Amino acid sequence: LPEFRDQVRLHRRKIRELFGLRTVTFRNTELIYNNAVAREVERLGYRVVLAEGADRILGWRSPNFVYQPAGCHKLRLLLKNYRLSDDVAFRFSNRAWSEYPLTAEKFAAWIHQANAAGEVINLFMDFETFGEHQWEDTGIFEFLRFLPRAVLTHPDFRFQTPAEAAMQYTPVAQLDVPQFVSWADVERDLTAWRGNDMQQDALATLYGLEQRVRQSRNPQLLHTWRQLQTSDHFYYMCTKWFADGDVHKYFNPYPSPYDAYVNYMNVLSDFTRRLEGGRKRSR
Repeated sequence: LPEFRDQVRLHRRKIRELFGLRTVTFRNTELIYNNAVAREVERLGYRVVLAEGADRILGWRSPNFVYQPAGCHKLRLLLKNYRLSDDVAFRFSNRAWSEYPLTAEKFAAWIHQANAAGEVINLFMDFETFGEHQWEDTGIFEFLRFLPRAVLTHPDFRFQTPAEAAMQYTPVAQLDVPQFVSWADVERDLTAWRGNDMQQDALATLYGLEQRVRQSRNPQLLHTWRQLQTSDHFYYMCTKWFADGDVHKYFNPYPSPYDAYVNYMNVLSDFTRRLEGGRKRSR
């Protein structure tokens, strides 16, 4: 938890430095979320938290409402509408998809259809969706160009920031999420990063260095150690197959998850030697 808090504060400070704004909405890495994360986020002073609208946490409920996290008093919870979000993020250029091609007008019509069964529609996707996952020649930028106009043809719709939307509506229910949920893979849990022995070994080794890193009082070593926490390192070690495996392979710069693990552990070994060298010089 101390490391989590430190990184959140660093990010908040950077946002203020770059944009002059105090952040009030929290989005965790890969939308990783549970009750404990929500409570910590509230303690850090945030007013809104974003999470995946996974079926297993919603049950019969809809992601198109504002919720309150279990155990929190002021924090509001906004959930990703994963079906509509994934239509753009993953299916947009899929010629085998029954709805291909996806036009701005068609997508706006789907959004409008949700008007009678919700108050907010949260579309969450990676920045790299636009131009990397979906290349320019797919028409993704033209889609984005015309989408706002198509959505706003309906008088009941407007665009808002997460904080604006969350504050406008009263939470319809308290949502209890004891287990971790994320936006990754079919399971929408943490198995994309810690689902096999290689990932767990790498994570245990990395976090096992925390005390020594902090005791070194070396800002550069601390910065490097934090960079080694980047979730992609562990994502590349995932050994899932079938549909999820295809997604992992698409983003993986290594020939295999095993190569990713070996390379990472070699880097970690080198970092450990640097850490030991720094400690000896400081004595």
